[in-house]
Amino acid sequence: MSRDAVPQRPWAHRLPPPIVMMGVPLDQLNTTQALEIVSEMIASRTPHLLATANVDFLAQVQEDETLRRILIDADLILCDGTPLIWMSKWLGDPLPERLAGSDLVPLLLDLAQDNGHRVFFLGGRDEVVAVAEDKIKERWPGLQIAGMYSPPFAPMDQMDHADICRRIRESNSDMLFVSFGCPKQEKWLALNFREAGVPVAIGVGATIDFLAGAVKRAPVWMRKTGLEWFFRVAQEPRRLAKRYWTDICVVGPGLLKQLLKMGPRNQPPPKTTDTNSPTRPDPAHESDTSSPPIVVLPERLDALAARDASLWPIEENRTLILDATRTIFLDSTGTGKLVRFARSSRERGGLCILMGASPTVLSTLDLMKLRNLFTEADTLEEAIAIATP
Repeated sequence: MSRDAVPQRPWAHRLPPPIVMMGVPLDQLNTTQALEIVSEMIASRTPHLLATANVDFLAQVQEDETLRRILIDADLILCDGTPLIWMSKWLGDPLPERLAGSDLVPLLLDLAQDNGHRVFFLGGRDEVVAVAEDKIKERWPGLQIAGMYSPPFAPMDQMDHADICRRIRESNSDMLFVSFGCPKQEKWLALNFREAGVPVAIGVGATIDFLAGAVKRAPVWMRKTGLEWFFRVAQEPRRLAKRYWTDICVVGPGLLKQLLKMGPRNQPPPKTTDTNSPTRPDPAHESDTSSPPIVVLPERLDALAARDASLWPIEENRTLILDATRTIFLDSTGTGKLVRFARSSRERGGLCILMGASPTVLSTLDLMKLRNLFTEADTLEEAIAIATP
């Protein structure tokens, strides 16, 4: 297995661009698509990182730049929160459905059992892991459990990462489920998932507790109505009440600011009468084969424009210039398209150069805390000089 290969993510060209909420890009896919993509990841034998983001993630990334960058760089980010589904509707581009880790993991175990995939569980309390193993074997008798390991509790800088990765590599696993809690599990995975060498690695929080029966899931009606948080607080008030209150105080105003700036009702009127459709790349830009590809962004980089496949090149360029001189509006999905370009360029060792961006575009990226993903240039000449030093 190649642990250093740049992931190709062929599914990224089949899915719509992610919708960004408070700096976190959420992929727009349903359960069936998620399982199909996981199967592709396993078949590739290349390590991939998945994350399930909920309201708590949105709150944490406002102060945790490392966590925000981890989520941006993840191969797939699933929406684990009914309030985020609601917000995506208000922002004008509804996410298909909620994909909570505690719902997804049983489906992944079904997939593993049906296809002979090997799974490894990392983390959880010792007494819970033993019970969880028995429960898992009872529910999935044909599942190949390659390992269940609960390392000694320690801060990240004191953990024996090499030993843990060795155990996982030697298990020859196809899926890795890590239960260290957020953000520790995401930071551990970002640091180690390539070295661990598992095709699918995902942080699953309290899912092992759910599988063991140590913590009960909320009734289905509470999950569908967005009240699962209330059920969890009632179970563990000392641990969760303060956290959820903090999340509400941070995410509520943050999403309101985003809605006021980037919601569909805030699109300005077009500057001209013929630029409602996505703008095609300028032929003059294409004549210079020595410069990197240049994409002329449309006047409105909204969900409709971001979905127009004919507007965008294949996202496998080391360096890319985004000409934003005409752009007067970014919505949450248009921002997700820019994030996808920036990630693709960066992981291939290149730059994503944003050229001629207006104060409106820059203030939108500032609001999402994403401006540092791009190298900025005022003119095309300056952008080409940066790209070809």
